[in-house]
Amino acid sequence: VQLQASGGGLVQVGGSLRLSCAASDLSFRTYAMGWFRQAPGKEREFVAAITRSGVRTFYSDSVKGRFAISRDNAKLTVYLQMNRLKPDDTAVYYCAADRYPGGSYSSSSGYDYWGRGTQVTVSS
Repeated sequence: VQLQASGGGLVQVGGSLRLSCAASDLSFRTYAMGWFRQAPGKEREFVAAITRSGVRTFYSDSVKGRFAISRDNAKLTVYLQMNRLKPDDTAVYYCAADRYPGGSYSSSSGYDYWGRGTQVTVSS
């Protein structure tokens, strides 16, 4: 499956953005999906994940209560709604697909397909 992330941009502190990640085929519906981010000079870190059905979601402590992950299996798309953005949220955001969910949703090594990333910059 190919993943295409979009929706990044420049936003002021406290603002909102919604990222989208579109998948190329119906196999999307069988994958758990995750969002990760990587800031300059830092390692890639987990942001959020969602199960195949969308019933369960998982978040890093740094975004819990501010970000929301969701998916539309009919549109083959996963979303990341980001609210109350902070300068520390500045990073390239990547979506990823896990073919065999059930392990740790927060580990990047468990994901099999990755999108190219979209830049989010939060200015103060």
